[in-house]
Amino acid sequence: MRRLTRKKALTLVKELDAFPKVPESYVEASATGGTVSLIAFTLMAALAFLEFFVYRNTWMRYEYEVDKDFSSKLKINVDITVAMRCQYIGADVLDLAETMVASDGLKYEAVNFELSPQQRLWHMTLQHIQDRLRVEHSLQDVLFKAALKGSPPAQSPSEDSSSSLTACRIHGHLYVNKVAGNFHITVGKSIPHPRGHAHLAALVSHDSYNFSHRIDHLSFGEAIPGIISTLDGTEKISTESNHMFQYFITIVPTKLNTYKVSADTHQYSVTERERVINHAAGSHGVSGIFMKYDISSLMVKVTEQHMPLWQFLVRLCGIIGGIFSTTGMLHGMVGFLVDVVCCRFQIGIYSHPEKAPLAAPDQQEPLLPADQPQ
Repeated sequence: MRRLTRKKALTLVKELDAFPKVPESYVEASATGGTVSLIAFTLMAALAFLEFFVYRNTWMRYEYEVDKDFSSKLKINVDITVAMRCQYIGADVLDLAETMVASDGLKYEAVNFELSPQQRLWHMTLQHIQDRLRVEHSLQDVLFKAALKGSPPAQSPSEDSSSSLTACRIHGHLYVNKVAGNFHITVGKSIPHPRGHAHLAALVSHDSYNFSHRIDHLSFGEAIPGIISTLDGTEKISTESNHMFQYFITIVPTKLNTYKVSADTHQYSVTERERVINHAAGSHGVSGIFMKYDISSLMVKVTEQHMPLWQFLVRLCGIIGGIFSTTGMLHGMVGFLVDVVCCRFQIGIYSHPEKAPLAAPDQQEPLLPADQPQ
């Protein structure tokens, strides 16, 4: 009884088979079919191999939302070299609320403004990268993927004697409120003031003014090695002693989440302006380097994404099935054309042959009069 039930179930399953079966007598092996099959399998293997690299590749997804974090501090990372001695200049931050921020995190180091050949080569490379980033914005995704969490490499100190070091490297970090402010480097050390602050510029001779500078690094938020900020590699040379350099910076909070790093950092855009201070010509102001920054209310979320496994399998099945169907149709079409050209397509077998006149039944030939019986 059980065996009969199993046989019925097996018969039912066989009847449900929806795939057509071609009898073996209908299948004819040929050199053309083998060649097409070999090409199809080679093409499938190549496309599947390339599709695997597409599956391994990642892309960056950008999302925008309102930045609700207004109570935390903003970190400013600075590495600027000014062509003046350290005792003649001072750097600090004054925010929109006229609050002077402590600059204890900044270090002043006497250096030479001229770069060595190796440093000049690296600086030119950095400037070239900045030029390409302004043209091809998609290169920023490559930098995001290559970013590594950790502190940036420290710059080696100069080996020259202190008497020949006429420039000052200001590097370190500051923590400021998340409001608009002004980070500036000008003549004289800063001192507290009831209405803000002041610089002791009267003690410095105008002949020693030289605000030619080079920005090796300027970023906001967590410093991530591998990320090139907008002003990195900027170099300004001034031929006038009284010169004002202004950078108007718009900061955008950014949450970076890749497979290598997860950090809260900031991107920024810059508008530059510079002019010579000449009170007689009506150009008033204070000589120095001024970076006026403002923080955007929008936050950008940058997330590295990967193709799901199910999507990769669907695309792989589409490649295999599509090539099978396409090569089958092409093989049939080429075979049809070959039969037509070679006159082997027997169209006449479907038409009825012309009816030939039926032969009369064998009749006895008439006897000649001479042959008639007497």
